Amino acid sequence: MNISRRLPRPPRQLLIGHMQWLALLLLAISIHVLEASMPSLGPWFKAGLANLITLIALLWMGPRAALLIAIWRIVLGSLLIGALFTPTFIMSMAGGISAAVLMIAAFRLLPCLSVVGISLLGAVAHMLAQFVTVEALFIQQPHIYFMLPPLLLLSAVTGWINGALAGYIAARIRHDP
Repeated sequence: MNISRRLPRPPRQLLIGHMQWLALLLLAISIHVLEASMPSLGPWFKAGLANLITLIALLWMGPRAALLIAIWRIVLGSLLIGALFTPTFIMSMAGGISAAVLMIAAFRLLPCLSVVGISLLGAVAHMLAQFVTVEALFIQQPHIYFMLPPLLLLSAVTGWINGALAGYIAARIRHDP
């Protein structure tokens, strides 16, 4: 029995949507792997360029796509760099999910907030979640929070840059034929 006869073919729009989601996921994974090889600006700090793809997915495809891209990007990216289920993976997952959930909430509940504002909230949530995770699971010393203010400042800068880039890219995607 031919199984393809039983399964209806997806409509063209659905197929295009899946291909766009997959393209964004592959881009996010690539950036995740690239960022892992770059030097860090501080402990637990990367520029967050992979979160830029999560924000673009949120603007372009909606909350579900953004959350799925955030989760799969971290899982598959960590698998590729050999960090799956390591402390780095746990910190990345805590930060990535926190950032995605807060960006989704801000996107839905604060329609007056700009893309830069949504990105700033995501960057701060990412850093805070990483610190809470590190303190709760690994270091268990409240003194690590002395490093938080400068890293939050760096997060705000990169969050602003990512938000500006996401706004520009989203506007180009919407207006190009």
